Amino acid sequence: MKRRTFCQITFLSILVCLTASTFAEDIPNRPEKLTFEPLKFEPPLAADYRHVLNGGVVAYLVPDRTLPLVDIDVMFRVGEHLDPKGKEGLASLTGYLMARGGTKSKTAEELDERMDFLAAQLGTGIQGFQGNAHLNLLSKDLDEGLSILREVLAEPRFQEDKIALRKEQIIAEMKQRNDDSADIEQRERRFLAFGEHFWSNRLETKSSVDSISRDDLIAFHHKWIQPKNFIIAVAGDFDVDDMTARLNKLIADWPYSGETAPEPPANPEMAKPGIYLVDKDVNQGRVTLMLPGIQRDNPDYFACLVMNDILGGGGFTSRLMNRIRSDEGLAYSAGSAFQAGVYAPGPFIAVFQSKSRTVPYATSIIEQELKRMADQPVSDEELNTSKRSFIDTFPQNFASKSAVAGLFGNDELTGRFAKDPDYWKEFRGKIDAISEDDVQKVAKKYLKPNDAVILVVGQKKEILEGHPDHSVKLTDLSKGPLVEVPLRDPLTLKPIDAQPAQKE
Repeated sequence: MKRRTFCQITFLSILVCLTASTFAEDIPNRPEKLTFEPLKFEPPLAADYRHVLNGGVVAYLVPDRTLPLVDIDVMFRVGEHLDPKGKEGLASLTGYLMARGGTKSKTAEELDERMDFLAAQLGTGIQGFQGNAHLNLLSKDLDEGLSILREVLAEPRFQEDKIALRKEQIIAEMKQRNDDSADIEQRERRFLAFGEHFWSNRLETKSSVDSISRDDLIAFHHKWIQPKNFIIAVAGDFDVDDMTARLNKLIADWPYSGETAPEPPANPEMAKPGIYLVDKDVNQGRVTLMLPGIQRDNPDYFACLVMNDILGGGGFTSRLMNRIRSDEGLAYSAGSAFQAGVYAPGPFIAVFQSKSRTVPYATSIIEQELKRMADQPVSDEELNTSKRSFIDTFPQNFASKSAVAGLFGNDELTGRFAKDPDYWKEFRGKIDAISEDDVQKVAKKYLKPNDAVILVVGQKKEILEGHPDHSVKLTDLSKGPLVEVPLRDPLTLKPIDAQPAQKE
């Protein structure tokens, strides 16, 4: 018996070794030699989930029976561009308080307590050019949840103590506007990219927030928050016909008649080429190099996506990261983005953060890489890596039913579905069709260092002095002027001390 068992074990051991040897011959010795079956994935079609409710309100309904949950987003074509002059911050304050300032039948405290009891999540907000109300709850509580959502949308209370509290919070946040160099960079970048008077740069001040009354909130809400400005996206445990009926009830018999919101003004004005320096006593300088960009419906959009990914948008596979971080050790990270705008062209930006003395040298590397991208074709490996990145990660856009509903709802709100209903269906094919010539063509067209607006936030003296190991000076990097941008008073946003610097 023992001998038979021993023979069986020996036979099995030999068989395992032979099998392992055979498998080992099939395993590549390098990761890049691995091969995979082509990914088979077809994106869902927006038209399959698109429904038109009473009054022409569009809803995207995506059933998902895996969990007893429902996720509802009511999106508004209402944004900060609708703030009256002198009342900057009104849209944002209105959006915040709709779900946090009580409703007609419930105080703010009662509303919070009821949502906690239902284990539901409720929130509202308005930011940029759009707003939304979001509700997530158990499907068994859908009737009550929609009733509460109706009151939040149609009859918010705007409780006086909640208004006062939120205004205090906003002003407290304003006082910190100059504390972080990243916040300064972001703010001044927007001013330089779009202009002082562009709608998104009409930021709230202490004066504008103080001037907002409860009557202002009610007037803004009655004028803009109504079904003709809604897009609805719902995913979860529901029947489509039943949900359609519920949503029609949600928007029926609106208590007031408002207006259809206009699109944001499309009048950006980028600053003239030059170097704009904000003197801030921090140990590292923050740099943004900007160039005029495009809108997302531009025919060059897909080529720009690939070009930017190779240049600086692709993380550790991108040229800027490899040059500035890996090769030179000048920054922890460096990258770029082609911010294709929806209603107006967005800028191309390249960004990094480095020690003050090495800021000029690192900035010169960005300019070198912009020029190289325009002058020389990208390699086959770079092009393939970039295109595969977009194509292979494409399914992540549709990772959940809620993501699908939200994506299609946002496309409806911003006009993409009306202009390009096959955008997602054709996305991978358009990326795959991009050639080396296409990349170089858009690089020549858009990456022009002489047109660059260079924003630097950091220690003026150290940055202008440069590094002893590198002869390049900040003033060598632009034919435009060197302009010292003063810090802004955090409560008024007016320049504290406008002292223009002379080019050295």
